[in-house]
Amino acid sequence: MIRRTIFEWETIRYGMGEDEIPTHAADRIAAAASASLLAGHGGGGVIDHGRKGLRARGVVGVIATEVCALEILPKIDVPGDNGPEAVSNIRRRLVHMLAVALDLKIDVGKLTELDWQRDTLLEILIRLFSEKLADAVRQGMPRRYVGHNDDLPLVRGRLDVKRQFTTLAADPSLLACRYDALTVDITLNQIMKAAINRLRRTARTADNQHRLRELALAYADVSEVSAATFRWEKVILDRTNNRWRDLLNLARLLLGGQFQTTSAGGSDGFSLLFEMNTLFEEYVARTLSKALVGTDLRVVSQGGRLYCLEGPGSKGLFQTRPDIQVKRGDKVIQIIDTKWKRIGNLLDDPKRGVSQGDVYQMMAYGQLYKCDRLTLLYPHHASLKNAEGLQSANKVAGGTQWVETATIDISRGKNLGERLCAIVEHQLEDHSFPGGQGDYGFPAEYSLR
Repeated sequence: MIRRTIFEWETIRYGMGEDEIPTHAADRIAAAASASLLAGHGGGGVIDHGRKGLRARGVVGVIATEVCALEILPKIDVPGDNGPEAVSNIRRRLVHMLAVALDLKIDVGKLTELDWQRDTLLEILIRLFSEKLADAVRQGMPRRYVGHNDDLPLVRGRLDVKRQFTTLAADPSLLACRYDALTVDITLNQIMKAAINRLRRTARTADNQHRLRELALAYADVSEVSAATFRWEKVILDRTNNRWRDLLNLARLLLGGQFQTTSAGGSDGFSLLFEMNTLFEEYVARTLSKALVGTDLRVVSQGGRLYCLEGPGSKGLFQTRPDIQVKRGDKVIQIIDTKWKRIGNLLDDPKRGVSQGDVYQMMAYGQLYKCDRLTLLYPHHASLKNAEGLQSANKVAGGTQWVETATIDISRGKNLGERLCAIVEHQLEDHSFPGGQGDYGFPAEYSLR
């Protein structure tokens, strides 16, 4: 099977070379990508299918067909690493982001055992899921009492008197019984079986295939139900089955969940894709929320929902949903909007690559939510001359709000919460910029006073 790895916004050319992809394999990859919900109406939201190659967009993950698997990784600067080592570290960081965003508890020992250089992101996630599920099954599958109505030769449970003397009146050899029976054929197990069946068609490593075959045998008595019909909100986790919470989240991820969509049509292909804008936002929000526990601040993600305009009959128009609100009590003290793109140095562009639309949006947030601190948060990268943290701050003309640009280095997972808190706790009036205000090279009209 052909396997290729590229980074977001990169192009892989057609050909038979090690860094190329055969034309017939590229056609199948493009077709599978266009079937994803993330592809949009035109089908090009994941990959641009050009004449000379395939170009990735702002979506990462794995697209697999019978003949080829294309892995798309995020652009994360890993200091000091080159080649395969850098790729394996980026896979590790991406899995960590998914674990935080989905509130997954992944054993550190399991992570160290994974072959980060050889396996693709998909194979790594399949292994994490299948090993965790195998361990859980050994401890016992969840069961539940389910009510049954059966006509039996002997009484079981209690007699359904009405049915006995109406429907079965002419056949006294049968008794209308109502009883409860303990069964494994419940929604939680049906979800696990659906994930097993999906992954058996896509797993390529021998270990994953073997483990999934064994799991399929363990779930032989569970009904096969289409993932599209699942009522995820109906799954109840209590003290008896709470250990299955992480597995449920992983199954939801692999079957099509919060950050991605999967698509499979027989042998047409399978995609496990993540929109980095959404993943980065959730990763930052959850990390910051945990870091602020015990303080007088709290995080509200995708909240607010105030309207920019009042329409006829006081009906609101153009609803807003700031990515992150940092609140003290009911007061919004900071609004953070995450942007998965790279900003430039001030010498390259006085606007630092910040779009005009983003600035307008932040100004609207400041007005609607009565907040003076508006922060655009980007991933840090090696070409920035300053360390991570606050990069610039400009006061809104004629107003009291400040629009900041800040960066966070996600290549370093250690103390990420503390580093995000440092951005939140920074106060403009302190003039406490690393290296002094002059290092930021602000135009004179934007200098802090």
